[in-house]
Amino acid sequence: MEAVLARMRALDERLPPQDGVAVFNRVYLTVTETLDRRIGRGDFPAPRRAETLGVRFAERYLAAVEADRAPACWRPLLQYRRHPGIRPLQHALAGINAHIGHDLAVAVVSTCRALDCEPAALEADFDRVGDTLVALEEHIREDLMPGPDLLEIADPLTHLIGSWSLERARAGAWAAARLLWSLRRSPDLAEEFRESLDAGVGLVGRCLLTPTGRTPVRA
Repeated sequence: MEAVLARMRALDERLPPQDGVAVFNRVYLTVTETLDRRIGRGDFPAPRRAETLGVRFAERYLAAVEADRAPACWRPLLQYRRHPGIRPLQHALAGINAHIGHDLAVAVVSTCRALDCEPAALEADFDRVGDTLVALEEHIREDLMPGPDLLEIADPLTHLIGSWSLERARAGAWAAARLLWSLRRSPDLAEEFRESLDAGVGLVGRCLLTPTGRTPVRA
């Protein structure tokens, strides 16, 4: 876990604070640090499974932001990371959407292959990781939510943040992981499904990044 944490901290130091990827990275760094502490104090009955899942999950994100061509689910955030009309909360939610909606399912399958186990063996760890994410999402909304006066002006933001649910995304990720695992002996079908999942999650991310702020007018 320390290796992925070090890479996230390096990103945090390198990126400008207002960069959309930096916004998500700060959120995810907090999630991963919390997960690492929980594993260390024995909150997970099978710490090796939990750590393997956490590391493989984080590696998906790090590979995406460092790639020449990122998966479709990450492209909206990377494309609009510096858009002046998109608020930090939107960047954070778009990153969470990409990471939960696509990467988590792929990480579950990767972990099962590495540990030679079925997805059912990871379900308890999956749920505990999800509980950490849900708790932190509440703090994210509190920290990054604009004030009440601004929310009245930026009504589309209220609509956007209410249209996405981490709980639903997490449930969809588990279903997708089970389906990908069941297709492991049909690699062409598995890849076709993964690509479809990737594209669909990317479309949701693009919607979450609909500009809602005021863009400066150029003279």
